[in-house]
Amino acid sequence: MRNEQDYYFKKAKKDNYPARSVYKLEEAQLKYKFLKPGQRVLDLGCHPGSWSLYAASLIGEGGLVVAADLQRTDIAVQKPHAEIHWLCYDVSSQEFVDYLRQHWPGFHVVLSDMAPRTTGSQYADHQQSLRLARRVLELAALFLHENGTLYCKVFQGEDFPEFLRECKPLFTTVKVVKPKSSRLESREVFVLGRGFRRTVKL
Repeated sequence: MRNEQDYYFKKAKKDNYPARSVYKLEEAQLKYKFLKPGQRVLDLGCHPGSWSLYAASLIGEGGLVVAADLQRTDIAVQKPHAEIHWLCYDVSSQEFVDYLRQHWPGFHVVLSDMAPRTTGSQYADHQQSLRLARRVLELAALFLHENGTLYCKVFQGEDFPEFLRECKPLFTTVKVVKPKSSRLESREVFVLGRGFRRTVKL
């Protein structure tokens, strides 16, 4: 397994991405094709920026990526692609919601690779991961356009099925994705919700 992780690390350096996590998004995109030219994309927990760069390369010059993280991220990209707005915000804050509302009418795709700082306790890490995922779901409910897509990381555990049940009323289809580039021993999976159905008014 170590060789496989080295492969993705080296591939990221070769492809000019700051982190190997980009392939967890790329694998889902190649299969499900939810990132399309001209879209607006919200990337939550974007640092160090690989997902935002990948999304921007696909949605093109007519698109827009809004990338937010507690850590400041600032990457100058030379090739033609979508404009990226790098924001330094706590995505759990009302201030963040207000800022998004003031600047953009909504998004076609919401991405999240957010994860908690791990403690060594599987139960505690699972609960913290669910807390983050539920915040992502709240933001998706506020800002996704009709028929939009959510792709969100979650740590599996005893309450994971309940989170899936919370997702299902909002989307036409909900799938659990385990990318090959994700470490086999990792409990992380990604929830892919497609065909957003608005139940909360902005």
